[in-house]
Amino acid sequence: MFEKLQADYRRFREVDQALLDPDVASDPARVAALAKERGTLAKAAVPYGRYLELGQLIAEAEALALDESDHEMRAYAEAELESLRAQRDDLAETLRDLIYDRVAGSDRSGLIMEIRAGTGGDEAALFARDLLEMYRRYCESKGWSFELLELNPTELGGAKEVSFAINGDGAYRHLQFESGGHRVQRVPATETQGRIHTSAATVAVLTEPEEVEIEIRPEDLEVDVMRAGGPGGQHQNKTESAVRLTHTPSGIVVVCRDERSQHKNRAKALRLLRSRLFDQMQESANAERAEQRRSLIGSGDRSQRIRTYNFPQNRVTDHRINLTLYSLDRIILGDLDSLTTALIDHDRHEQLGEL
Repeated sequence: MFEKLQADYRRFREVDQALLDPDVASDPARVAALAKERGTLAKAAVPYGRYLELGQLIAEAEALALDESDHEMRAYAEAELESLRAQRDDLAETLRDLIYDRVAGSDRSGLIMEIRAGTGGDEAALFARDLLEMYRRYCESKGWSFELLELNPTELGGAKEVSFAINGDGAYRHLQFESGGHRVQRVPATETQGRIHTSAATVAVLTEPEEVEIEIRPEDLEVDVMRAGGPGGQHQNKTESAVRLTHTPSGIVVVCRDERSQHKNRAKALRLLRSRLFDQMQESANAERAEQRRSLIGSGDRSQRIRTYNFPQNRVTDHRINLTLYSLDRIILGDLDSLTTALIDHDRHEQLGEL
């Protein structure tokens, strides 16, 4: 389990030694590169180094407790031994979290989410808008940044489809399992006889890759500009600010019209395209990963119904882990920790069990 941590720790020490080398110190570019690498390695290497140090201290304390003839010194050694073991156990949990984050890919901070209205007509679009607001409020409570990329609204205030970017420490870790079908059971505002309707929306969680991870060649893009249309006043309706990008090798099409500036819409469209390409690349790996695991939590299968929101009973059920919570009123307002934490704990248990 700790093989990768050991390799990082060895490299961390090598970098530390290299930074002390006078020849290296005279090369600012190399110092900067090594300092950056050291910072990346430190997150795992520093606690792992402390873990090894505690192992040595425990071995010494065990030897002292066994050999010490003085009763008081033996009692002191045994108390010290108990404290050291507790520290090592706590540190081991931290290291397991680091391992899990690497295996699950949840050490990333940025993601793009897409929500599309499914079956249910206007009510499905209203539910998609409710999901958008739920995630927006959750981001606010966590202190994460939230950036709307594209919104295709309906006349009743719903959303046919919407895309937004989220960035912050732990954002991907907590939201990575939201991909799939979300079903709502409630009495729609348009229902005159009080009947409960069932509608659905689809959520997709896309990793937002760095530009170096996904290269998009200009010759592979078809760029079309058009009037944005919809709400936004005369400026949006009369100027060609909307941008449609077609990636010819993959056939992926992205349209962005939310900004008044064509330049900003193009930049957002490129971000969406890059994430969708990255998601396409990962699909086969995710499918293989899902087959190898006992759970579909992390498969990202958008056709899978993952959750039901039952408003009359104030109930939320996550079908993947058979979790039912009677706190829908709080969850729909952005209090998602009870759901996301349960999913992380379940996935972590499976991942570390397989390791």
